[in-house]
Amino acid sequence: MIGDKMRLDKFLSESTELSRKDIRALIRKEAVTVNGETVVKPELKVSELDLVTVHGKAVSYRKFVYLILNKPSGYVSATEDRKYPTVTELVPEKYRHYNVFCAGRLDIDTEGLLILTNDGDLVHDIISPKKNVYKRYYAELDRPLDESDKTAFAEGMQFKEFTAKPARLEICEDRTGAYVEIAEGKFHQVKRMFERVGKTVTYLKRVSIGGLELPTDLPLGGMIEIAYDDLTDKIYNERRLS
Repeated sequence: MIGDKMRLDKFLSESTELSRKDIRALIRKEAVTVNGETVVKPELKVSELDLVTVHGKAVSYRKFVYLILNKPSGYVSATEDRKYPTVTELVPEKYRHYNVFCAGRLDIDTEGLLILTNDGDLVHDIISPKKNVYKRYYAELDRPLDESDKTAFAEGMQFKEFTAKPARLEICEDRTGAYVEIAEGKFHQVKRMFERVGKTVTYLKRVSIGGLELPTDLPLGGMIEIAYDDLTDKIYNERRLS
């Protein structure tokens, strides 16, 4: 909560790229001030209401960070992997100390919108089927779609390990492209749903989560920060699957 006190070294380590060792060194060099007073102890208690500076530059406290990635193919949605590059390798240096992780996942060959954050509660809300936050994908198929496919998606599908909720399928004019909206995000779910109606996905891209859309000007591999209020307003205040 605003005004809660914490150690100065914790405040700085969570708000900057500085390590605890770096912070102690800066304090010894009298480079850190709180409310205009030079600090001599790293255990000094401060809050975000205090004016903390390092080398005269104010430091704003924030525990969580929220990032939007346009995921390219070839990257796995994980923090580490022995075989493939991970999406966290695309995180800009200034955000590395937040140790962000994925809010859900995209297959290695799937592109598009992926949220990375260190806010575990938000991640749970986004990926929980009970929250009914829909995810929208653009898919290209090897065979034309028809109206019976829309019906099959709308009725939901039973798989061995889960039951897919009713999904929306919008068929593009050429009938080999489509937009699909699902409320879950199970392993290979979109691909498996199309396989159930006899089609194979040749390209897949997530374009939105709730009302949060992938920015059209964000290049593949590009990542930008978004404010918590903007993120949650767009995700939760837009239409959901019913």
